[in-house]
This record gives sequence, structure tokens and C-alpha cells, in this order.
Amino acid sequence: NPGAAASFTDIKNHWAAESILYVNEKGLMKGTGDTTFSPDASVTRAMLTTILYRLAGEPKSASSASFSDVSSGSWYTAAVTWAAENDIVKGYSNGTFGPMDKITREQIAALLLRYSVYQKYDTSMTNDLEKYTDKDDASEYAVSALKWANAAGLINGRTDTTIVPKGTATRAE
Repeated sequence: NPGAAASFTDIKNHWAAESILYVNEKGLMKGTGDTTFSPDASVTRAMLTTILYRLAGEPKSASSASFSDVSSGSWYTAAVTWAAENDIVKGYSNGTFGPMDKITREQIAALLLRYSVYQKYDTSMTNDLEKYTDKDDASEYAVSALKWANAAGLINGRTDTTIVPKGTATRAE
């Protein structure tokens, strides 16, 4: 619930407290309880998709969920349906979406890039990722998205020399 951030007891002195307050006040992210945000909990595929859906103004979708594991009426159904319809999210090869799967950094980059294309933002910037010793760990589909997200300052290295493409992200991140 927007505006409830002041009552989050688990963000006091947290490095991301200001950002958490911002996304909560804007209605992009809600708490995990009345007084908790759970900043160090993992982000799921459904969570990020819902954030992007809210950022887009919760547009109507003409279709129903196209993934076998996205049931109608769940808190993320409208977001996933809209995102799939607009090529922002893609499912797994077995026809599932994996809404509760922890999202990886390379998946985040891909979703952010597709969302930016959907919004017609400039997505031409790129970095070569050469300084990251683990750049070759990235899945082929995600390489260009990681290069763009890194250049845009959306996905930075976990260290000066690692980008950790298959690592997960926390709600604070």
C-alpha cells in the first residue's frame, strides 16, 4: 500500500532505504506485510513483471494468461498476461512462466530491455563487458541485454570484475 513505507521496520539504516521509500510511494512495489518490505528477499519473475506493469500504468490486456502455471486471479496474472502479450516476458520452453522462480540478473536485463523497447525508449547504448571475468557465463539470449543494461547503469557489476549474470537479485536491488 503506497505511503506505508514509513512503517517498514526492516529498512531502517538499510543502504536502499531511500529507493525503497520511492518505489513504495510511487506504487511500484508494496510491502511483504503491514510493517515489512523484506529488502533482502529474492525478487521473483512475477514480482519484476508486476513492477513493470505498474510502471506502465497497469494497461488492459486483451488476452488471458498463456502460460500453464499462471492461473487466472492470482496477484500477478494481469501483469504477466500484459507482459507476454507485449513481448516483454517470455516463458520457458515447456510452456511455463515460473512466476515464483527467483529472477536472474540476465533475465532482469532482458525484461528491462524489452520493456524499454515497448516504451520506445532509446536502447542503442552498449558496453562491451570486457572488464567482467564472468561475462561468458551469460546465456546467449541475454548478452545484448546485459551490454545495454550495463551501459544504461541498470545492471552494474557485483564487484569491479564480475557481473554475475546467473545470480539473483534482492528486492532492495
